Amino acid sequence: MMETPKMTPEEEDRMIDAAFKELLDGYMASNHRKKVEIIERAFKFAKDAHSGIRRRSGEPYIMHPIAVARIVSQEIGLGSVSICAALLHDVVEDTDYTVEDIESQFGKKIAQIVEGLTKISGGIFGDRASAQAENFRKLLLTMNNDIRVILIKIADRLHNMRTLGSMLPSKQYKIAGETLYIYAPLAHRLGLFAIKTELEDLSFKYEHPEAYKSISEQIAATEMRRNEIFNTFAAPIRARLDAMGLAYTIKARVKSVYSIWKKMETKHIPFEEVYDLYAVRIVFDCEKECDEKRTCWNIYSEITDLYRLHPDRTRDWLSTPKANGYRALHLTVMGPDGNWIEVQIRSKRMDDMAERGFAAHWKYKIGEGEEESELAAWLKTIQDILENPEPDALDFLDTIKLNLFASEIVVFTPKGELITLPKDSTVLDVAFNLHSELGTHCIAGKVNHRLVPLSHKLQSGDQVEVLTSQSQRPKAEWVNFLASAKGRTRLNAALRKERRGVIELGEERFAKFMDENGMERTNENITKICAAQNLPNRDELYYMIGNDDIALSSQLLQPLRPQTTNLLGKLLRNPLKRSRAKKPVEPAVEAITGPIDMKKTYLLKTENGVSNYRIAPCCHPIPGDDVFGFVDDNNNVVVHKLTCDNAMRLKSSFGGRIVTTKWEVKNEKFPASVHVEGIDRMGILQEIISIISTNLSIYIRRLDIAADEGVFSCQLDVDVEDVDVVNKLCKQIKKVDGVKMAVRMD
Repeated sequence: MMETPKMTPEEEDRMIDAAFKELLDGYMASNHRKKVEIIERAFKFAKDAHSGIRRRSGEPYIMHPIAVARIVSQEIGLGSVSICAALLHDVVEDTDYTVEDIESQFGKKIAQIVEGLTKISGGIFGDRASAQAENFRKLLLTMNNDIRVILIKIADRLHNMRTLGSMLPSKQYKIAGETLYIYAPLAHRLGLFAIKTELEDLSFKYEHPEAYKSISEQIAATEMRRNEIFNTFAAPIRARLDAMGLAYTIKARVKSVYSIWKKMETKHIPFEEVYDLYAVRIVFDCEKECDEKRTCWNIYSEITDLYRLHPDRTRDWLSTPKANGYRALHLTVMGPDGNWIEVQIRSKRMDDMAERGFAAHWKYKIGEGEEESELAAWLKTIQDILENPEPDALDFLDTIKLNLFASEIVVFTPKGELITLPKDSTVLDVAFNLHSELGTHCIAGKVNHRLVPLSHKLQSGDQVEVLTSQSQRPKAEWVNFLASAKGRTRLNAALRKERRGVIELGEERFAKFMDENGMERTNENITKICAAQNLPNRDELYYMIGNDDIALSSQLLQPLRPQTTNLLGKLLRNPLKRSRAKKPVEPAVEAITGPIDMKKTYLLKTENGVSNYRIAPCCHPIPGDDVFGFVDDNNNVVVHKLTCDNAMRLKSSFGGRIVTTKWEVKNEKFPASVHVEGIDRMGILQEIISIISTNLSIYIRRLDIAADEGVFSCQLDVDVEDVDVVNKLCKQIKKVDGVKMAVRMD
């Protein structure tokens, strides 16, 4: 952990004053009205309130509010009210001062923002799922009152991420997971692109330090070559822009480390095959806002005279901005090295909006602008979701996240009304977005005057008419046709309304049954029963009970009873297993009866055929994978990959149960899957099998192969010792003539 060097009280005071001066200098350089006196008072108030308190790193606590205020002022672009609220944001929670004290000293507006921040303090997520959803709901509700609450909260999280090195590794996993799960999508939705990118990169750095280091080094190593290509590409564009008499900047923007890694993971490609490593951005000065659009298209015309245009990758966000207010013109052209290069064209005002999002309105605000109405529309969508929240807390959070991070399309009603929807939205999404009643009675649609089913996926620019019937009723399977958070929320609300009576009856029966058996109806117990019955949430459980689809018997309570998980218990239950085993099997797992030290690294090992951990079935990690441990209700350490979707939810929701782990396993076999694709030919399968069984001596558990019109795909399940063996296997298979891909799959 990083520790701040020891300082004398005088040195600390000088450090604090210097940090505050830096904050003030940045504020004075902005175009906000200069309200220095109130900022100085807020600083003195916060400094006195936090006197003697230190952060985990050892530095005086007041350095944190100053840093948050600086982010709010200089990176988001807000003014004196937000700076004061940022300086005071922890005073009510951490000291004896009240919101009333803040209001009497600094006025109602600053007090309201501080109160909003206090309500959602300690992060969105608590130890219990219901609490985390409630806190998140509060956070979103405060956005309706004043968007500055969430902007300051994001600034607070950004500074916490920048100083995360002083935290315990288990805390780092929790905070990084929480940041990727909610804060980065929130920053994205609010148009804070630079902050969203930094939050993602910092989360990635703490979750996958080796991958982060490797990609960073490769970016640095290829910088000279990229600069050469960029200079060759940009020279003729500069000549054209100079001839137009524009004041502009043109530069290459490299993809973030996290987005490069995501592409490598999604496409199963090495760094060398990520060809769109950077985009070229042109930002021009424009005095009149009305001239911006025309200038963008003039620049587009000049570039397409010079380079070949990719016909399917022009994005016009000038005429139809993104829901977060983003405006720009994107085109993709063939570069001098034979690779496609994306060019982003923006005015200075658009660039500010792109980097600072809705916060930039405080800079350009003249009355109620278009972007503010965009924000109001988005907040209304969130309000709809809040009014009909999912009963299951994590489902609620997932629904919100779906709405936060969606790519968008724009469609039109027959009257020409514009509707912004997530990519892959359907006719049913349009129906539910227009009105709940339209959604519940939707039978089909007309897209561009052509009859289509309600599951028909829409494209940007489609004209959509919704067809309804009063006899139609909502169906549970419709959820598979919905891409929008509003659509899913309204469908679930309609289904719950339809099934309310049955659910209430089931809940009543379940409550009576649990009481008779002396069992508590806690969230944890209900979740276990739902999981055992393969049901998504408690409403489904109550519905099945009310509908007599599930019997109230002792079998239903089986998941709540202690399980015998040691080796002896397993053998007693199934003694024949010893004689039947002919291939590597997973070692037995022994529950850890003693307390686990959450502050220390937990060593994953197997002794005498018994392991002190479980392998998570959702992601099947093997030695060499980046993993962490989750301590379950039976005190077992369940090992998940850091990249696992379930792991992200666990880190976000149950931070207190996360333990850092290290592989100490030797001579054990673990299941792994490899996907192979290539050009089919006679004898190729024999060659692949020979490499696996003969050359590498790897045990094959399953092999499925299919060929279609000269192309084959193959699924291999093998038993291996660690990641290095899988990587070596993939490398060897790729050498077979005709094989185009060999990658490990989860």
